[in-house]
Amino acid sequence: MTTVGASTGSATQGTGSAAQDAGSATQDAGSATQGVEEHVARNYNPLPVNIARAEGAWVTDVEGKRYLDLLAAYSAVNFGHRHPALVAALTEQLGRVTLTSRAFMSDRLEPFAAALATLCGKDLVLPMNTGAEAVETGIKVARAWGYRVKGIAADRARIIVAAGNFHGRTTTIVSFSDDEQARDDFGPYTPGFDVVPYGDADAVAAAITDDTAAVLLEPIQGEGGVIIPPDGYLRRIREICDEKNVLFIADEIQSGLGRVGETFACDREGVVPDLYLLGKALGGGLLPVSAVVGDSDVLGVIRPGEHGSTFGGNPLAAAVGLRVVEMLESGEVQERARALGAHLATSLESLIGHGVTAVRIAGLWAGVDIDPALGTGREIAEKLLERGVLVKDTHGQTIRIAPPIVVRATELDWAVEQLRLVLER
Repeated sequence: MTTVGASTGSATQGTGSAAQDAGSATQDAGSATQGVEEHVARNYNPLPVNIARAEGAWVTDVEGKRYLDLLAAYSAVNFGHRHPALVAALTEQLGRVTLTSRAFMSDRLEPFAAALATLCGKDLVLPMNTGAEAVETGIKVARAWGYRVKGIAADRARIIVAAGNFHGRTTTIVSFSDDEQARDDFGPYTPGFDVVPYGDADAVAAAITDDTAAVLLEPIQGEGGVIIPPDGYLRRIREICDEKNVLFIADEIQSGLGRVGETFACDREGVVPDLYLLGKALGGGLLPVSAVVGDSDVLGVIRPGEHGSTFGGNPLAAAVGLRVVEMLESGEVQERARALGAHLATSLESLIGHGVTAVRIAGLWAGVDIDPALGTGREIAEKLLERGVLVKDTHGQTIRIAPPIVVRATELDWAVEQLRLVLER
């Protein structure tokens, strides 16, 4: 078992002592604006920090102040900023070839696909770029399977999804979102989706009809605030899908690839979906890489010319993705996330009743609900920023904590202490 806080070779990077790093980070974060994004469309409302450099679990702003990153780009930076092994894979491939399009084969794609399929216990990989593209691809595969294999009548296929979901922001995906901010003014919406309560397997079973092609779920809802379903929920979903001849699609874009202390969040219940949707950490925090992974009897329904992407599976992405898979094969990353997560849970749970109303944690991924009497999640995130800690709020009162897995236990302790001080004051 990995010792919490100790170096674990290629899975970790030296990031200096927490005390040293905290020293420069907690200098006056006063000039918060640090430049204004006058020419950037306002589709985000970022915290007022302007990051110029990063390494391991730490980032540095344009004024030289350092901050402990407890967001990791929503799990895209699971392995730390600029992990040497991933940078080496990227740099080596840059000197060879970066893009061919899928009009031709490249010598990097098949090794990547073979390794990722093996990691997932599946046959085939359909590479894409962003997480939303992976979800869109999964929807197309499910519909094609419904028509070509299950025998659903043309244009009648339906997919069951969960309330509180976050699968991306394309027009199709927001069509089955219940987040008004994501949906409003973007209609007309794509039909074919049935929404049921998250965590309620009986509701899924009741919603299935002869036209149902798939059930699409996040094993843990990340954007929702790290919402963990009841024990046995995923196992029951798997059983229902088998009984009703329906595909189970697991969106592991945020939860997968080591974040929860397992390779996939589905592993927490020993469940294997028909399709894995992967992204974020698959690109090692260096470039966008996503994929749909499944067996040939499902993913094999897609025929040449029916789906594609100019950049999907490009040699550069495949080289980095292969190195990511290799880093996960030993289980060292997963064990580190498990051990650090247990350590973090103890610290965070001590704050319940002291400005925190609830904590949900799976591996190194936590949702922390802030007492409304003390402020919103955004306000607490801004106060933490002043003390050198980066987190992100969601749904009003929740802050999410998902540091790079290379973070040290002492650094987590320091960050929780900053949260305690913010709540006290």
